[in-house]
Amino acid sequence: MAEVGAGTEGRETAAQDLERELSKLFGRARSLSLTFAARVHPGLDSASYALLVHLSGIAPVRAADVVELTGLDKSTVSRQIARLEELALVERVADPSDGRARLVQLTGTGAARLAEVREDRRRQLRATLADWSTVDIEEFSRLLGRLNSDL
Repeated sequence: MAEVGAGTEGRETAAQDLERELSKLFGRARSLSLTFAARVHPGLDSASYALLVHLSGIAPVRAADVVELTGLDKSTVSRQIARLEELALVERVADPSDGRARLVQLTGTGAARLAEVREDRRRQLRATLADWSTVDIEEFSRLLGRLNSDL
């Protein structure tokens, strides 16, 4: 069975449409990220907010492991962790398995502020998708997962 819109022209148009929509989505995501970051702390930038979100799912962890898990440059991670410490959103604690090593984890304040913002973000997303069917949400999620895996 032939694919709908198959052929060079149809595929090129579909790819251009997708590129345009992804560009809009990424722009909106950056804007939302800045908004959410400011709600966690007025001095928080979007890159450090992204690291804070990542840390919330893996902490406590060594900074070197954060570099490996995120693929970010060591100096970038170090700078962002230092900024998060300055804002009292993360702290370094002794590693119970190696007293010489330090682990990075969210502070109580950091965890509470992030949880509040994330719940608001989820609430907004549910409201945005209120008119979508469950099947459409599942299919969109599946396709986004596929795209993320392929990237």
